[in-house]
Amino acid sequence: MSRAVVPRLTLASGLRRRGAREALLGVLFALPWIIRLISLHIYPMLAAFYYSFTRYGMVQAPQWIGLRNYATIFGRDKLPLQAFYNSIYYSIGAVPLQLALGLFLAILLVQRIHGLSFFRSVFFIPTVVPAVASSILWLWLLNSRIGLVNEVLTHIGLPRIQWLSSPRWVKPAFILMSLWGIGWDTVIFVAGLQNISRHLYEAAEMDGAGLWARFRNVTLPMLSPTIFFNLVMGTIGSLQVFGPAFVILRGAGGGGPQNAALFYVLYIFRQGFSYFEMGYASALAVLIFLFILLLTALVFRSSAVWVYYEGTR
Repeated sequence: MSRAVVPRLTLASGLRRRGAREALLGVLFALPWIIRLISLHIYPMLAAFYYSFTRYGMVQAPQWIGLRNYATIFGRDKLPLQAFYNSIYYSIGAVPLQLALGLFLAILLVQRIHGLSFFRSVFFIPTVVPAVASSILWLWLLNSRIGLVNEVLTHIGLPRIQWLSSPRWVKPAFILMSLWGIGWDTVIFVAGLQNISRHLYEAAEMDGAGLWARFRNVTLPMLSPTIFFNLVMGTIGSLQVFGPAFVILRGAGGGGPQNAALFYVLYIFRQGFSYFEMGYASALAVLIFLFILLLTALVFRSSAVWVYYEGTR
């Protein structure tokens, strides 16, 4: 073997050893996240899928029963359908309102006014308030006798509303509560608005476009990827609403008057941790997971029609 080949082989083997060490170091740094992903996400998903085919009361070994849990969901148990309807109703009401109000606030927060940092903080602070604390706050605000919301309605000549004790109004009450957390949407919209090039607005003004025309033909198309992101995340989150309903309606059996606020995830919790029907709760969880997966796929599919990415068309 020539002398020129030996250094080349030594260099190649050294590079391989260095690459292996760097790869191992990268795995070690990522190991906490990998452990978290496997233990808190992948394993619970696989376990839920398995338990959905069993009768599992958490105190005895799971017993395989095949599709019996799913047959019960689509058969004699009527509450899953009602819980699903309640969650869909909430999602259809809450998500568009969150998007619209979040975008409106974001447009205000990108204007050149004094004290802008203060207003941004004010709109974002509610999102970092713990869910239990904010739920108790809304419990007082929507109190039918002494609540501030009803006091405002009375002062403008409107009747008091039984927000949390009426089957008609309890879901709108939770939709109203959902606006408490629009700070996240607002911040993301602010970032999206700040990334829109000024020359687009200047070109639109030179063409004689007014305020509404600039918003419709410049702001909305350029902001569509941000709207798409907030729509997907908001839809997924709204179908999993749990905390406010659990805290506020706990004294009403966990579902409000006539189960009008028995949201789907709340019903899963009731089956799993109140009745200890973990197999049945797992079947319910698998179904909502599949529904959210399908709905998200449809939203992604529709994005080809209404989401515009600069430089792709």
